[in-house]
Amino acid sequence: MPHPNETDDPAPLFSAVITPHRSLAPSGARLVVVLCCLAAVGSSIPFIVLGAWPVAGFLGLDILALAIAFKASFRSAKSVEEVILSPVDLLLRRISHRGERSERRFNPLWTKLDREHDEDYGLMALALVSRGERVVIARELSPPERESFAEAFGEALARVKRGV
Repeated sequence: MPHPNETDDPAPLFSAVITPHRSLAPSGARLVVVLCCLAAVGSSIPFIVLGAWPVAGFLGLDILALAIAFKASFRSAKSVEEVILSPVDLLLRRISHRGERSERRFNPLWTKLDREHDEDYGLMALALVSRGERVVIARELSPPERESFAEAFGEALARVKRGV
């Protein structure tokens, strides 16, 4: 039986959009690359003068690798995970940094929130478990953020199961 359209679903009791955290804005990344480039140029001058010019090339490769790493990091920051809980449906929607969409639907009455806790680091993983299927969620959150998410989502899931 196909699922009804989202417009037919009751109002959500819980909704969260999870995006990867980036501590550095693109302008900050550009600044870091430019400063590293200036430092590499300054560092390579003595090597060129002494005749060890290949060192300058390797320093340039380091800067190129740094720029590529920043580009890959910012591209992966475009991924999104959305969790929407209504009294009749639990929707997990993921959009990758490439724009690939995937949706999974669960019956909230048969779904359990599984927590993987570490004494030293806190809540390390969250997963939805339903009918033998285990799907990890909220991977992009830090352990304290994951704990807060788990508390709010767990309360909403419990309300659905109580029929409130």
